[in-house]
Amino acid sequence: MSLLHRRHLLIGAGLALPALARAQGGAGTVIFELKDGPVTIQLLPDLAPRHVERISTLVQRGFYNGTPFHRVIEGFMAQGGDPTGTGTGGSDLPDLPAEFSPPSRARFLRGVCGMARTSNPNSANSQFFIMFAPAPSLDGQYTVWGRVTSGMEAVDKIKRGSGQSGMVRDPDRLLRARLGA
Repeated sequence: MSLLHRRHLLIGAGLALPALARAQGGAGTVIFELKDGPVTIQLLPDLAPRHVERISTLVQRGFYNGTPFHRVIEGFMAQGGDPTGTGTGGSDLPDLPAEFSPPSRARFLRGVCGMARTSNPNSANSQFFIMFAPAPSLDGQYTVWGRVTSGMEAVDKIKRGSGQSGMVRDPDRLLRARLGA
């Protein structure tokens, strides 16, 4: 079985139960409606409470609805959350301080969701990415805020970009985002 087709995620036993997220005042999941179907993402507030709160706030505001997956690299990840589609846009909210987890608690494996940022570790705002395959070089360097629990096949069908940058012409879009249970 190739790394691209692994479905197992090693986040850690017992982390981020939906009940925990609800107890902290948020939803346990986010559902992204993509052209090829829904994607359910389990939120991980015990790893990144501020980032989970930010994602939840932006979902509630409808911020992500219609935003493009502007950077998509085969065998690596799909990046979205920038309404401009340029990779430089974000929300009107302030940037977030990093909430990096040590690799013993969270690793960037297939289906893991992280926050995009500039070279400044404290610059995450609204942009996120979903991993197609493991990327150990990201472990401990980017904030993990969720993991896909169903619908990874829809993520796999997101239109890929070209070149090393992975920028996508006429990109697929996140049609609608909503909070789940």
